[in-house]
Amino acid sequence: METGTLKSIIEAALLAYGQPLSVEQLREIFDEPERPEAAAVRKALAALADDCEGRPVELVEVASGWRMQVRRQYSTRLSKLWQERPTRYSRALLETLALIAYRQPITRAEIENVRGVTVNPNIVRTLTERGWIRVVGHREVPGHPELLGTTREFLDYFGLRTLDELPSLAALKDMDDLGIQLDLDGPATVQAAPAGLPAANDADAAG
Repeated sequence: METGTLKSIIEAALLAYGQPLSVEQLREIFDEPERPEAAAVRKALAALADDCEGRPVELVEVASGWRMQVRRQYSTRLSKLWQERPTRYSRALLETLALIAYRQPITRAEIENVRGVTVNPNIVRTLTERGWIRVVGHREVPGHPELLGTTREFLDYFGLRTLDELPSLAALKDMDDLGIQLDLDGPATVQAAPAGLPAANDADAAG
């Protein structure tokens, strides 16, 4: 199959699905006789990324695969197409998320020791419901407290392939900088209803 044809099919799949697709998932679109090799899919993805240069949409690689999304500079205008008020994340939630992301695996008690205050259960619930954190194990101490870590959905939402792409802590002046650098409004994926634009307020995200 020619690269141009493969590229067009891949673009159509990404536009229709609206969520990240891995190279293997893209290969499975095709029946066995015409199924392209992984190298051919990657070549088509590279060509598609080049085609997106100068356009309001871009092809990005995240933890779960490849995704078509609207470039960040257009997100504010697009958010006006939806009626929901954008979520405002509290400083407490941002601090908790940052500690989990940068120091994982970590227990709630360890988070409280660093922050100096009790972790509001609503914060952990909100982060869990959004799919950004999960229990990854238990600390081998009395009581076996849960260890919290981030998820692949966390990486996908913030446009990261790995945790190594998190902004350096040294570059962050405060938690507000973390929210800006991680783009907490999320990506506007190219589909009928951008999945990255928040659809709920969550009482200002568990302040």
